[in-house]
Amino acid sequence: MGKCRVLFFLLSIFSLFSFFLPTLHALPLSTSSRWIVDEKGQRVKLACVNWPSHLDLAVAEGLTKQPVDVISKKIKDMGFNCVRFTWPLYLATNNSLASTTVRQSFTNAGISKDVVANLQANNPSIVDLSLINAFKAVVGSLSKNKVMVILDNHISKPGWCCADSDGNSFFGDKYFNPNLWVKGLTKMATLFKDNPFVVGMSLRNELRGPMQNTKDWYRYMQQGAEQVHKANPNVLVIISGLSFDTNLSFLKKQPLFLTFTRKLVFEVHHYSFTGGPKWRVGNANQVCADMTNNLMQNAGFLMDQGFPLFVGEWGLAMVGTSESEERYLNCFLGWAMEYDLDWGLWTLSGSYNVKLGEVGAAESFGLLNRNWTDVSNEGIFQRISTIQPLRQGPETSYRHKHKIIFHPATGLCILKTTGMGVQLGNCSESNHWDYTPQNTLAIEGSYLCLQAQGSNRPARLTINSQNTGTKWVQMSDSKLHLATELSNNNNTTVCLDVDSGHNLITNPCKCLSKDIKCDPGSQWFKIADACDFY
Repeated sequence: MGKCRVLFFLLSIFSLFSFFLPTLHALPLSTSSRWIVDEKGQRVKLACVNWPSHLDLAVAEGLTKQPVDVISKKIKDMGFNCVRFTWPLYLATNNSLASTTVRQSFTNAGISKDVVANLQANNPSIVDLSLINAFKAVVGSLSKNKVMVILDNHISKPGWCCADSDGNSFFGDKYFNPNLWVKGLTKMATLFKDNPFVVGMSLRNELRGPMQNTKDWYRYMQQGAEQVHKANPNVLVIISGLSFDTNLSFLKKQPLFLTFTRKLVFEVHHYSFTGGPKWRVGNANQVCADMTNNLMQNAGFLMDQGFPLFVGEWGLAMVGTSESEERYLNCFLGWAMEYDLDWGLWTLSGSYNVKLGEVGAAESFGLLNRNWTDVSNEGIFQRISTIQPLRQGPETSYRHKHKIIFHPATGLCILKTTGMGVQLGNCSESNHWDYTPQNTLAIEGSYLCLQAQGSNRPARLTINSQNTGTKWVQMSDSKLHLATELSNNNNTTVCLDVDSGHNLITNPCKCLSKDIKCDPGSQWFKIADACDFY
């Protein structure tokens, strides 16, 4: 009996230790050059989804549809390790708002008793909490499910965001008192300082409008960052730029000076509509090249300066996806895979409590459907999930670096199959490829190279002992076409392609310039670094 008690005690201790192990192992987070790392220096990649809680009711969306723990668990099960959880400034600075109960917030907005009854049925422990305590309860649910949280000050006055003239656009605007903002950030940092799963605070979402200027940006971002770090030195301090968070280029000339180190992360946003209708009216290769060049010029350069870059918002319509959005997605996935970026998808919400006066408004960008029960577009989600896993990191964290060949339109990578064949498959099972100085694509540790056999014929592997294999050139403006000349066919140029059956073939290169209707997605491939971690 005594031995049984000892064994039970040891098993209990082991179970308790196992529960807390992820926290002890990974958190808090800090930075190492362009990477976010844990306390042991191992990279932690943020693969986040945005969960809005900043709209008119100042309540997390979806609580009338599903229990909070069901939503938190679904986030985890979908492969996300992080939520960018939005909040309005007044929730932290207006006691009258913060003390209003969730039920009262719905009732005050004139929302029907049936909707409130759904809220009561799904979340009886939340419905009569104050708004600030309901916010804490959602963070607690995410933490219980081991989902990291980034607290994002999205707006000041609760409501839909964002417009140049909504009164929330820049420091000094109607609803954006910078001193009140610093107080609100300090309060939220203090409120969650004992929760290790609150790993970061994004200081302000999408600064914009006619009042924006770099002088005030430096002044107030420095104040906000310093106060957040003072209140909670464990959290990452995440700082966004100007023009709806598309521009941080001014940091090339004047860095942001802070008294603390290894906690600063910069944030950028990008959508298919960023910069206008280019994806609808331009050639896809040229638009993709412009998009990635602009991203690198306006924000990506910070990675070369030794700072992590967090793409805090990006996304596309999950329902009614257009051809132009599909091309944007392929281009974005290629860029994200190349740099193994940290990111946050907009948005989790399949519907809203209230949006611009409409109760239960649907969200076309929502990862979940209108009832928050299932993924709204399984095909797009599967492609997005390809960029969730960790693939790169600081040199001290991996034992070997190699290449993968990624096909964004399918979310798959090139794998060796039986014999000398190749196929598309799960990127986590990819062979280790080497893109040689001679432009051959070889499987590491072998003489096997990817070979073109002719137009509309399967690509396959061949033994290349004399360096006579197919030379693959990354061509077109996007650098996403893998092209080669067929020496036995009047030097015809063909590109690696994927047919309707997902077979790897070579075909004449398409959509290289001018044509705005042509979709090059089947011929877009990204050769990207990947690592074997310790």
